[in-house]
Amino acid sequence: MEISFPLGTIRETAHRGSDDLLSAGLGLAGLRATPAAFADPAAPNPVELRRRAIQTAWLGIADLGALGGFGTVYGAVPNVPGREFQAFAHALGATQPHRVLAQIPDSFDTKTRCLIVTASSGSRGIYGSIAFAGAWGLPKGCAVAYTDKGAGSGYFDTASNTGVALDGTRAERGKTELEFAPSGYASDAGVAVKHAHSTDNPEAHWGAHVMQAAQFGLAMLDRAFPDAAPFTPHNTKIIAVGLSNGGGAVLQAAGIDDAGWLAGVVAVEPNVYAPHVDAKKKDYSVKTEVKGNNARALYDYASEAALLAPCALLDAHFSDVVATLAKLPGNTIASWSTRCATLHSAGVIKAGDAKAQSAEALARMRADGWEDGALATAASITAYDMWRAFGVTYASTYTRSGVGSMPCGFRFDAIGADRKPRAATPAERAAWWSDASGIPPGNGVFVSESAPGQGPDPSWKGISCLRELWTGKSDAATRLHESVQATQVRLPRKDLPIFLVHGAEDGLIPAMFTSDAYVAWLRANKQDASYWRVPHAQHFDAFLAWPGFGDRYVPMLPYAYAALDRVYAHAIEGKPLVAGEAPAAAPRGPGALEAKHIALP
Repeated sequence: MEISFPLGTIRETAHRGSDDLLSAGLGLAGLRATPAAFADPAAPNPVELRRRAIQTAWLGIADLGALGGFGTVYGAVPNVPGREFQAFAHALGATQPHRVLAQIPDSFDTKTRCLIVTASSGSRGIYGSIAFAGAWGLPKGCAVAYTDKGAGSGYFDTASNTGVALDGTRAERGKTELEFAPSGYASDAGVAVKHAHSTDNPEAHWGAHVMQAAQFGLAMLDRAFPDAAPFTPHNTKIIAVGLSNGGGAVLQAAGIDDAGWLAGVVAVEPNVYAPHVDAKKKDYSVKTEVKGNNARALYDYASEAALLAPCALLDAHFSDVVATLAKLPGNTIASWSTRCATLHSAGVIKAGDAKAQSAEALARMRADGWEDGALATAASITAYDMWRAFGVTYASTYTRSGVGSMPCGFRFDAIGADRKPRAATPAERAAWWSDASGIPPGNGVFVSESAPGQGPDPSWKGISCLRELWTGKSDAATRLHESVQATQVRLPRKDLPIFLVHGAEDGLIPAMFTSDAYVAWLRANKQDASYWRVPHAQHFDAFLAWPGFGDRYVPMLPYAYAALDRVYAHAIEGKPLVAGEAPAAAPRGPGALEAKHIALP
């Protein structure tokens, strides 16, 4: 199949025996283990980098803990031999590429012809969806095509003028193709991250990234099996699947699939921004599992949470979960009462005493649509200052700000013992591609400010500035709103099978603002989707290994796999797509996870 968009060099590698497609030869036991050190920390080779990138992706998405049930109750990591094809692809009008990858197992079924296309979760690198799409599709004999959707961990270091080459190693600008190479930067501008600094607003192109990855997957099938070519959307079933931001990406792809390429879509805890539906003006039936139509953009509710959640979560309603989090190292909970006082001083809340202040902040968030279950889980995100990290990155991408010109004086830097920016070491730079999540802080890269806030609540200055980009009227706020509006999803074709799965207690991408709103919007437009709103489920399976988390929540991956089972049976085998009622999940408590806790229908 001929590629119909700009594509760089294609790198083909074989992965068999002790270096397979699914786990780079680590297997489940190896994935659970501490990552092996690089032989030369300053210059790891492509094999080492790939193995570590795959392990990092697994550990960032799946609960592989002893009590979590992976490999016994659900999931597996078999050895899957095959080939990989990687390249840098360019969406129309974008200045920076997105990385695409096709994994084609030796067991690919040329008669069934199944292609799973996926986008990385969060802002992760190219293997960011391997624990979902790869773990399900590769053992089944499907090819899997991935895109990093214009984000990823190909960080560019302005001090050394280096970025990430196609094989994951570091290279100087101008010496080879790079995953990300910004323009117009000073040598002291710190670390540049593609999601934040591409100036492309890649989220607006997520759907195109997914469709280009699908086309790349078909073309690489032609290359892998020339005797069975051509592979086309008419003779190959393409199912789009994704988690979190990847889930939003496949729903965006569904909205632009006018040619009918996709045979089905599975979106798990999707970051999707649907048009708002006014229930008073529309005549439609909302089934019981959909809680409302309060569509909100991630930047809106994340910047609100950064501002209000530290105070709101001090309400006695959340005392148990906060007490559990307070026992974990590195949390910010001790500073939350200061935020209440700051909100009062700034006139954001009126109450004068601490107890009333937290109650008022909580009432504000509830009035804006937050449910208590999501807020309880949001305590973990708040305790580790994740809202600010997300806000910094998304504010930069939405305002189309380059490196050195991020909003509110933020920047990304390596930080020394004196808390001041410093040059990253060669070993730190070498590990970014394999180890980083795509959003600082992490892996030696921190969020810093050119003029840090002072006083008892130093983060207030930056956080209130980020919120003002949503609520204000500045030129930057206007650019931000225009970019957010460009990410709004479009209606899919009516005959496209779509299955959504969302945790009822998701505190990062709350269901009430995303999946609930998307399904309500579909129904307002005489369409529908299968939908499981799973009780006792939150966003991060990887968090379930934390003390107290696995006791309280069930993992999401079993439901993701099950939804994909159903869509595959419908698209490939012609069986009816019947979701049934949402699973009656139950927390496992202090013991190990059992099938009864998952309660799949």
